[in-house]
Amino acid sequence: MSDEYVAAGKDSKIAYDNLMMNLKEGRAHALAEGEKTMAIIAWHESSDAADTLFAAQDDFFRASTVRFCKRHIRHIQALAGNLPIHSRSWLQGPDVARWFHIIGYVERGQENGANLFELPPARAG
Repeated sequence: MSDEYVAAGKDSKIAYDNLMMNLKEGRAHALAEGEKTMAIIAWHESSDAADTLFAAQDDFFRASTVRFCKRHIRHIQALAGNLPIHSRSWLQGPDVARWFHIIGYVERGQENGANLFELPPARAG
């Protein structure tokens, strides 16, 4: 999980502490498969979007978990008042953008060395 944080120039211990604090404050969910935590997603709302912090095991990125993640991200979006969701990725693997697109994200360019993806608000109905 820490490779992306190192690539982003972040301290993996600080990222871990932030994720744990978000879990305690109810602004994060752990996604588990059996007894194994596969990913943690945290979010913070601002006036125009909800920004995410995400950490996952390498084996999280497969079809079944990405489909689950799509439903879960939409649930988080509803909790955040249907704001757009902004997610950043420092990973450059060939499947990264594809997984974001499957979830429903649109690539919005670069921000601080990361690829910025936006999940537009869910349509009513």
